[in-house]
Amino acid sequence: MTDAPRLVVTVDQVRCIGSGLCARTAPTDLLLAANGRAAPARSETGPSEELTEAAELCPVEAIAVRDAATGALVAPVW
Repeated sequence: MTDAPRLVVTVDQVRCIGSGLCARTAPTDLLLAANGRAAPARSETGPSEELTEAAELCPVEAIAVRDAATGALVAPVW
């Protein structure tokens, strides 16, 4: 059995408008920071449907989820 990939979540602070949709969709992985914009809840995380959905639902495409080992984009994927 292989281990699940570790993921790194980034949020483009310039693009983020602080809608909060991501934090409501994936509260384990994303939060709203003191500045009102989204931020990763931890430096690395594991895959989840909620995290993928949050990245895909971002109205300004500010969230990127990447494989920590390879840097390959995991979400959003269109």
